[in-house]
Amino acid sequence: MAGIHITDIESAINYWRDKKPASADSSLAPETSALAEVYARMVFRRELETEEFSISLDAMLAWLAWYGTTPDTPCIAICSTSQGDQECKGCGRSFSEVQLWTQMRPAEKRQIWRRISLEARALRFNKYAERVSKGPYFQRSGSMSTLSEPSPSINTPS
Repeated sequence: MAGIHITDIESAINYWRDKKPASADSSLAPETSALAEVYARMVFRRELETEEFSISLDAMLAWLAWYGTTPDTPCIAICSTSQGDQECKGCGRSFSEVQLWTQMRPAEKRQIWRRISLEARALRFNKYAERVSKGPYFQRSGSMSTLSEPSPSINTPS
């Protein structure tokens, strides 16, 4: 089973804190509160990951809402697995991860994102990093990923 890393819980909490700040009486939004319970339990138990099916439905729904704001795939359209490599030079995923990506659950995808980000060997993290930060990127549209234009707030070369 896939685990959700504590840094993803933190990111989801921060997402909800920005989206729904605490009220004047200092009460947290329900989404923030649900995720804070998961975070507190992880800190208390000194866990870096929690099983995806061990958190409450409210916490999972809040986490999935945050997850929906993250890029779906690490692909930068330089796939060396199509040339026979066992690990893609473009994104860092294994051949089987590339093939099974559309069938994976969100927590499984986040585990792979975390691994390839920590390894930072793939071209997406060095030579072609500008494709990720300045160029068009893959963004969720319902359950499908579609190529979309960059946000107007992102500076792109003319």
